[in-house]
Amino acid sequence: MQLSNQITEQNATTIHLKVNQSRPAIIKMILDIVAIPSMESQIEAVGKRIAEEMRLLHYDEVRFDRMGNILGRIGSGAKVLVYDSHIDTVGIGDPSAWAWDPFIGKIDNGILYARGACDEKGSTPGMVHGLAIARDLGLLDGWTVYYFGNMEEWCDGIAPNSFVEVDPKVRPDFVVIGEPSKMQVYRGHKGRLEFKITAKGKSAHAASNQLGDNAIYKLLPIIKGISELEPSLGDHPFLGNGKITVSDMEVKTPSINAVPDEAVIFVDRRMTFGETKEKVIEEVQALIPPEHLDSIKIEELFYEEPSYTGFVFPVDKYFPAWALDENHPLVIAGQKTRQKIGLPDAPSGKWNFSTNGIYWAGKAGIPSIGFGPGDEETAHTTIDSVPLDDVVKATEFYALLPYLLKSELAEHPA
Repeated sequence: MQLSNQITEQNATTIHLKVNQSRPAIIKMILDIVAIPSMESQIEAVGKRIAEEMRLLHYDEVRFDRMGNILGRIGSGAKVLVYDSHIDTVGIGDPSAWAWDPFIGKIDNGILYARGACDEKGSTPGMVHGLAIARDLGLLDGWTVYYFGNMEEWCDGIAPNSFVEVDPKVRPDFVVIGEPSKMQVYRGHKGRLEFKITAKGKSAHAASNQLGDNAIYKLLPIIKGISELEPSLGDHPFLGNGKITVSDMEVKTPSINAVPDEAVIFVDRRMTFGETKEKVIEEVQALIPPEHLDSIKIEELFYEEPSYTGFVFPVDKYFPAWALDENHPLVIAGQKTRQKIGLPDAPSGKWNFSTNGIYWAGKAGIPSIGFGPGDEETAHTTIDSVPLDDVVKATEFYALLPYLLKSELAEHPA
């Protein structure tokens, strides 16, 4: 055991030196990729820049998959480890709301502010360089490792689902998700169900509105009921309580001088353990006034939009909650890796938002953890940001983890 600890310490020290040598390339890479817009799943250009880096680092395989995600592979060992980071971003909203160009960004006190810096391009350089450093130091024996730069903002989990079932048709043994985790090991988050509620009415001229049946009015008691529903939702000691929000609304009307004959609200329901899809629908169904049961319908949402390559992979918009046990070898290896690279002790945590973990761990049951620079509270905001020192430091984590995970599995098989 003492010899093993000495070897690990030596590896951690060597990785630290190698990462510091690579710091200029790592910083250049993050600045380059945030400068390339990748909104609305248009990731081809940023994927090409990442592919260029992986080829410079001599990955064994670098290519786009059928959906248009970028893949990089090193090794051909029996165990498969995937590093997952989504390289698409949300839009910038009102450009005047930004105090700087959201793509050029700015660096202030060592922090990079730019669209996607936190969510989630900040983990990409560390993953790409970390795996190459691990290979160069002989720390990937027995592993096949992938960097997987994908589309996530459009539909959580669809890219990893395609990774397993379509291209490259690989089912990993373990996954590390690079969503921002404040440099802590995260091991779960709530699930989600997206659905819509449609009310049908009858149109009439606004001047004779008594002849119509206003579809908007039918939804008002449901909207009010949803706004008051959270105190009765499920709770869990680790994942927390369920959440529900009316997130969008559409109205169909012949004109702004007419009674609307259709109104639709869209609902985002965050689900904790113990809550089922059926229970979620029943809770909202109970909010429909009896006199409107025949004119109001609840429908789960389905995703079948093509990616930028034209690839279509239909999935329902139901995403299960998940959490890996804190004593799982992957979590333990992650915590040991943090300790070995000099990060302060911190308990494993969870995300408040949703990630590709809803497929990897939630649907496919593949052990997954999260580790990434940045704080999720800045995601999707005009202060989207990441500390550059953490971008570099995360590289050490990604480089050392495969070695410590292999050691942990040898001592305590999953």
